[in-house]
Amino acid sequence: MRILSSSNQIFVISAPSGAGKTSLVDALLNKDTNIVGCTSHTTRPIREGEIDGENYHFVNESEFVNLIKNNYFVEHANVFGYRYGTSELELENTLNAGLDVILEIDWQGAEQVRKVYDNCSSIFILPPSLSELEERLRSRGKDTPEVIKARSQEAVKEIKQCDNFDYVIVNDDFDKALRELVTIINSARLETGKQLLKLAPLIKNLVRDA
Repeated sequence: MRILSSSNQIFVISAPSGAGKTSLVDALLNKDTNIVGCTSHTTRPIREGEIDGENYHFVNESEFVNLIKNNYFVEHANVFGYRYGTSELELENTLNAGLDVILEIDWQGAEQVRKVYDNCSSIFILPPSLSELEERLRSRGKDTPEVIKARSQEAVKEIKQCDNFDYVIVNDDFDKALRELVTIINSARLETGKQLLKLAPLIKNLVRDA
């Protein structure tokens, strides 16, 4: 496990499709300029309205496999037949720039990141019910009925992973869920270990002047 000499934090956030994870992360990033996301690589086909390099780095299967062989990813996983991965270089460059990072990844990737970094907090987003989850999947109009059925079935397996996370939020009310997410971020930043690193000069002066 890597112990970084930095007060900056990695947050991994996971959820079944349709739980509202992306909307919560987007709202958080609009509120907090000290935390940023990482643009994942994926083999998934680009969708209408998406921008390569902004929504994802879109690559083909052979390119993704080569990146794995070159140890490019800090985490990667196969989700619904497509590969997703997070660049280790981009992650560490962001931390070294003095920013916190939030990774919107599935539970497999979250597990990998937790094993590598000691400065990682994990958050799982639950839907209020499976019926509501299915309705959200239908209403967003991105998937066929067959895909929606597969995602709903997979959601039960994903939800079983929530007890491996540090925090759990139920997204039954978006504003409430966002407040809880912001509270988690701020609480993690105030942990003693991180504050000792961040406030070392102040603490040194306070002790010296006592």
